Amino acid sequence: MYYHNIALLLGNRLLWSVGSAWFLAQALKIVTNFFKEKKINLHRFVEPGGMPSSHAAMVIALLVGVGIKEGIPSTIFIVTLVFSLAIIYEAIGVRRAVGNQAEILNQIISKLPQREQIKFQDKKGKKLLKETIGHSPLEVVVGSIIGLIMALIWLGR
Repeated sequence: MYYHNIALLLGNRLLWSVGSAWFLAQALKIVTNFFKEKKINLHRFVEPGGMPSSHAAMVIALLVGVGIKEGIPSTIFIVTLVFSLAIIYEAIGVRRAVGNQAEILNQIISKLPQREQIKFQDKKGKKLLKETIGHSPLEVVVGSIIGLIMALIWLGR
């Protein structure tokens, strides 16, 4: 019985649409970062923030998939819609504000005299306060398009 449930879970096309939306969005962060910095940074695959939004990709894939499977008037679609809007609002609003604050704090710290500087750097001199945590509206739109496409590929009729 246990293995049967795992097999059903792993065969769930909605789960695959969400997972592939996340994977594609995260992989594209490596590509967009390459064009920005002219070097490959594989760490971008697991880092938050940046183009495109994997948060938006995941929740939109889930929302569209639930809409296809259960119908737009269903209660679970409404729950997923509210959940998706909250996640997207948080990615654009709160997390973006935190990133902006980190950028300002990093600038302030860099202007302090060396003896007064707060230790916000690792051993390699890299800033510890992450500045790319949230998303711009464009990053969310691109992530949302990825989520829509993945849901239609995996669940479209």
